[in-house]
Amino acid sequence: MAELEFEVVDVFTETAFTGNPLAVVLGAESLTTAQLQAMAGEFNLSETAFPLRSTPEEVARGIDYRLRIFTATAELPFAGHPSVGTAWLLAQRGVVSPGRVVQACGAGDLPLAVSPDGGRVRLTGGMPSLGPLLDADLALAALGLARDDLAREHVRTAGTGLAFGYLFVRLEALASAVTDAAAQRRLAAGADHLGLSVVAWPDAPGDPVRCRVFAGDIAEDPATGSAALGLAVAAVAQGLLPVDGTSSFELRQGVEMGRPSVLHVEVDAASGRAGEARVSGDVVRVSRGWITAPP
Repeated sequence: MAELEFEVVDVFTETAFTGNPLAVVLGAESLTTAQLQAMAGEFNLSETAFPLRSTPEEVARGIDYRLRIFTATAELPFAGHPSVGTAWLLAQRGVVSPGRVVQACGAGDLPLAVSPDGGRVRLTGGMPSLGPLLDADLALAALGLARDDLAREHVRTAGTGLAFGYLFVRLEALASAVTDAAAQRRLAAGADHLGLSVVAWPDAPGDPVRCRVFAGDIAEDPATGSAALGLAVAAVAQGLLPVDGTSSFELRQGVEMGRPSVLHVEVDAASGRAGEARVSGDVVRVSRGWITAPP
């Protein structure tokens, strides 16, 4: 049976055993979707990434590689920390060069930028979208929170390829959030969002934003690039960021899990609507080895 090389990296951190772990499996071009899913289930991380060689048609339009991303139970069209972690690792291995890199994935062709020293990676999200308002009481119930924990009344979805629901709460309430899977399923019925992001926006400009993300079958995620991109879209809509021009903020996630992460977010806005959003962060190697391909 074939063996494939893999590496595990921690994403959105400079320190191993913090941030969000990612398994990157190399050379999986000949495997079926079922085999890829089985391997992701074996790693049992929030996501496992499979970078694949571009087809001739993709090469012609400037694609450096294709990326398929799986949770332990399902394939995703796009996710932030797998995109950042994979681009960093391929640059480290000399598969791509530092600078602009374009990956093809289920959400489209997404550009990344690997810093000249091969360190930090910046990901540009897809088309920003604002979804419907969510039932605030259901959203609060899904996280064990009360109405007086809300810092802003509106709870709505936003995204740049994957949508999340955003609850802006008081900082004191952030640590109290506890996911209720049944309540999350009721909230998600008929709505198109992957999970809930609980956000404590700072009073002082320049202070870091704090958040926790509860996504689908993942009890809690330590660093979520796609949710950070959607947060930029939601923050512009809520008037928390300038309605025109480029703004940025530092986002800290995973603190309550003991896996602190730092995500750097930028967004362009015009007339109160978000345009291009970008998220960047560091990556560190943790382990490497070989995995047997499933039958």
